[in-house]
Amino acid sequence: MHIEQLRDYCLRKPGVTEGCPFGPDTLVFKVTGKIFLLTGMDSQPLSFNVKCDPAYALELREQHPHSVSGAYHMNKKHWNTVVCNGELDDRTLARFIDHSYDLVVAGLPRKDREMLR
Repeated sequence: MHIEQLRDYCLRKPGVTEGCPFGPDTLVFKVTGKIFLLTGMDSQPLSFNVKCDPAYALELREQHPHSVSGAYHMNKKHWNTVVCNGELDDRTLARFIDHSYDLVVAGLPRKDREMLR
């Protein structure tokens, strides 16, 4: 997966916006104003931070120690950094993105969740 594919995948989700609130080097994707994915614009290889259920986050880090770690500068209990180094296929990467999006949506007020349907 490269950054254009990541961007397209995220923007196809309902209610998603993109921006650079932390400066021009970090692309941030939000759903109704809540962050679900961050990525460095120039990271080589591509890497991104996604929200994750705490138990699942630990499981993923154990299963994929070369590709998944606690997120840099974020709460490592709830956020993972995923490196697109070829170990994980695009379908797996998409599942991680979906999980993050779904967690954020589940935490939204009911009226916002209903608006996304």
